[in-house]
Formats: sequence, C-alpha cells, structure tokens
Amino acid sequence: MPSFDTYDGTPTMTPPSISEKDVAYASDLSDAEFQEKSAQPPQVTATDLKRTLRPRHMTMISIGGTIGTGLFVGSGASLAQAGPAGALVAYMICAMMVLAVLQSLAELATYMPVSGSFTTYGIRFLDPALGFALGWNYYYSFITVVAADLVAASLLVQFWVPDVTGIWASFILLICMVLINSFGASSFGEGEFYMALIKVIAVIAFVIVGVIVAAGGIGGRTYGFDNWSIPGAPFHNGFGGLLSCFIVAGFSFQGTEMIGVTAGESKNPRRDVPRAIRSAFWRVLLFYISTIFIIGLIVRWDDPRLLQANVEKIAMSPFVIMFQLAGINWGAHLLNAVILTAVL
Repeated sequence: MPSFDTYDGTPTMTPPSISEKDVAYASDLSDAEFQEKSAQPPQVTATDLKRTLRPRHMTMISIGGTIGTGLFVGSGASLAQAGPAGALVAYMICAMMVLAVLQSLAELATYMPVSGSFTTYGIRFLDPALGFALGWNYYYSFITVVAADLVAASLLVQFWVPDVTGIWASFILLICMVLINSFGASSFGEGEFYMALIKVIAVIAFVIVGVIVAAGGIGGRTYGFDNWSIPGAPFHNGFGGLLSCFIVAGFSFQGTEMIGVTAGESKNPRRDVPRAIRSAFWRVLLFYISTIFIIGLIVRWDDPRLLQANVEKIAMSPFVIMFQLAGINWGAHLLNAVILTAVL
C-alpha cells in the first residue's frame, strides 16, 4: 500500500511509488502482471495555491461547518420523531458512518492534497463521470445552501428588528461573505475560526447549563431520567422513528467533508489533515451526543413546540425550550445571535 506520510509542504510534489512487492503480493499478481496493470502515481502540482491555512483553521472549519441549524434547531424534530433514546442512537450511528468517510477522505487528502478534493479523487481513482457528477452536485448543493442561508439571515435579523426589510439583511450578509472570500484563504480561515469558536463556546455553555438544570441546580426541578421513564418515550415510533431521524442526523453532520476541500490550501497536509479530521470528528461527536442527551433529559419528546422549530420561530428550538424551563428567558436572543454567525 502507498505511504501517506509523504508531503513536506512544498507547492509541487510527487507522491511516492507504490511498493511493487507489497502490491503484487496483496493482489496475487505476478511481477509481469503487476508491471502491466499498475498505473503511474499521480503528479500533483499546486503552484497556484499559496497554502496559508493553519491546523487551527482547518479544525475549526470542519467543526464550524457541522455545528449549525441542524443541531440548534433540527435536533428538536429528531427528539419528537424518535424519542430521547432513538435520537441518541440515530446520531451515534450516523457519526460512525461519518467517521468511516472522513478516515478515507483523510488518506486521499494526505496523498493528493489538491483543491479539487473528492471531485479529483473520483476522476483519478474511479471514473471521470463520477468526478463530473460529484462536482456538479456539490456546486448545486452549495448555491442552494447559500441562497437558503441568506433568507434565513433575514429572518434572524427580523427577530430583533421586525421592521427591517429582509432583502437588506440578506444583501449585507452577502457582502460580508464576498469580502471575506476576496482577501484570500488566510482571511477566510481566520473568519471561519472565530465564528466557529462562537458556536463551540455556545454548545459547551449549553451542555454545562443543561447538566446543572437536569440535576436541579437551576429551575427548581430535578429532571434526572424522568423523561426516559415514560412508557414508549425512549424509542418513540419504534424502528420507523429511528429511520426518520437518520435524515435529520445526516443533514446535521453535513459540513465535515469541508476538511477535504481545504487540504489544497493547507501548509502541511501530511500533518494537518489527519490531525484536523481526528480532532474535529471527536469534538463534533462529543458536542452532538452530549447535546442530544441533555435535551432528551429536560425536554419531553411530545412537547408540541419541537415540531415547529425553525429559524423563523427560534423560540421553538429545544435549546430555547430548555432555557425557558429553567427560567432563563433570554435564551432565544442568545441562540438567535449564535445561529446568525452559523449562517454567515
């Protein structure tokens, strides 16, 4: 097998030759057959990339791309559909699937740290048609996401200033996105780092406050596992509820693949990509699993507000519901500010 411990950070590099003896042995090919079937290792030239992203940038880009409305708002729908235990299991299974994908992406991104990422990998290792489809699907995905986030931003701003026309809020956010991207990868990395840091701090604060609330330290009620002991509540809707929760959980983990896209701009992909993927995955897993668990302890699965949660009704988010149950009524304003940074 090829070694992925090869890249030294220079703009132009040639990946190592594959050990002919090892590959011939592993694939049961004779030396002559191997020489005939083996392809030349890919030549990666990236002289047009300045490679200015640091490890902290890459880690936060991966974390920040994952923590968003899927966690802050969509987790409520998961709880309502599958119950506290069902939602927890669904997110854990999706997390394991994401880990397998990220490990594979880490190997490829370390071996070939190019800006085309998985589109290039699909062309190089499978079929040009697959790379073509990946590229266009990813393009359509993100132009849709950008448009949706601009609309969401206008709704979030109107939460505080209802008289402001939504188009102006969307326009201002669009200008901010264009400016951040206009100053190069390092400015983009810094912007992503600090905005992702806001979300990380918010989730950590939520988990800490949630533990205190569940233990009865705030709000005057000790929840414990009361919501889990209700008959039929832990796995609400059974296996069907679990399957329906996979859709929301899968959407929530979208964004972890961004680490593969940024590999082409990393200063040292050999070191930075594996480190960023390992740390980002376990942190995201910790954030999601602990958050879903805390929400399930405090918020009942049959709370009618959960199915109404969206950016237009931010007060219906399970985060805000938990704050309201604890008597912390400014939670909606805090979450609105955090999601606004997530949208940007």
